[in-house]
Amino acid sequence: MKSVSGKHFARLLELRGWSLVRINGSHHVYMQVGNSARISLPIHKNEDLKIGLLKHFMKIAGISESEL
Repeated sequence: MKSVSGKHFARLLELRGWSLVRINGSHHVYMQVGNSARISLPIHKNEDLKIGLLKHFMKIAGISESEL
């Protein structure tokens, strides 16, 4: 699986209709209209997200591996 940075994944979320609700330290919280789920995305410079966390966020957002 291709690993991506928090910044890159944030751009993917915004393209899919997720909006930035607030920033708490280095965590950006995204929500989508009509969806009760929220994603608290850690953005630490250009460090890649851990694979397990990335898979979890992809499942919530409905993003496939080919879209990365």
